[in-house]
Amino acid sequence: MSNQYKRKTIKLLATTALILGGFAGSASAEGELRLYNWSNYFAPALIEKFEKETGTKITVDNYASEDDLLAKLQAGGGGYDVIFPGTTTLGIMVDKGMLAKIDVSQMENFKNLLPAFTSIAGDEKREYSAPYMWGTTGFTYDPAMVPGGKLEESWKEIFEPQEELKGKIAMLNEMSDVWNAAAYYTGIDKCTEDPAEAQKILDVLMAQKPFVKLYSNDGTIDRMVAGEVPVHMQWNGAAHRVKAKKADVVYVYPKEGTTFWTDVIAVPKDAPNMEAAKVFVNWMMSPEVAAEASNYTGYSNAVNGSGAFLKEDLKADPAVNTPAEYDERLRAFKACSPASKDLREKVWTKLKS
Repeated sequence: MSNQYKRKTIKLLATTALILGGFAGSASAEGELRLYNWSNYFAPALIEKFEKETGTKITVDNYASEDDLLAKLQAGGGGYDVIFPGTTTLGIMVDKGMLAKIDVSQMENFKNLLPAFTSIAGDEKREYSAPYMWGTTGFTYDPAMVPGGKLEESWKEIFEPQEELKGKIAMLNEMSDVWNAAAYYTGIDKCTEDPAEAQKILDVLMAQKPFVKLYSNDGTIDRMVAGEVPVHMQWNGAAHRVKAKKADVVYVYPKEGTTFWTDVIAVPKDAPNMEAAKVFVNWMMSPEVAAEASNYTGYSNAVNGSGAFLKEDLKADPAVNTPAEYDERLRAFKACSPASKDLREKVWTKLKS
């Protein structure tokens, strides 16, 4: 199935979600539930709601990158009950036996999921994970701070910035996102196993490095709102939240390719409160809860019926509701070989050294 067809299918299903309802289910748990998640990526209102409905106290710790998440769990640290990895990290965790088999497909609220999300690469049977948020990785710019008030819809603006923007570019500090963008820009398969092609990607990134003000996953929203940088590689939900405070900012779907990703909810195999974690995962697949998550994060969810509870500005923002003309620019997740991943890690290490 082509990426374009998949994307149109998802959009059609999401439209259906605006008019259909769903069964919210009931929650019952106890004790304490420890979440490990990105910063600014879980609605405080949902913490209060879950605690009130179940009597279970929630605490949230944050990581700055998926590398940090993976390292923490591999080291056996944290004592977390619920985590929120992306597709790449999910596959690694499943392969390494790091996750509990919680049989999400058998949970009561699994029936609420949009069909396109009932399976995912690395967890095809949905034994280990439930979908959380999905979105894209492009870049955002402030028209008032860039030459001529407009930038080309191309990664060139990031990797070969105009003179006035050199030293003012902010990048994400996420290996996969940065590697993928450079691969799209150079026309190289992001799962390449060719060292020569990996060198071309490294060359682009090293040439760009002097023009980058910082690499960071934290503070991307505040940084743009405050005008600290004119251009920021950014996830679309963050761009939406910037736009809420700075209406003129533009989110770009670069023409060479824009990553389309999905984050999931999973449970570490040694979660201290396994039963409460399962209750939480099921609860997150109810329409009203999923909508509250989207309204806070600025990203789309995968739950049928959630559209009835979404904010109008979320549905109207092209950063979130991708315009049809950009469908062919979206690039879905690919499961790369160990050889390809090794090249990517070597490039990243050299870039950040």
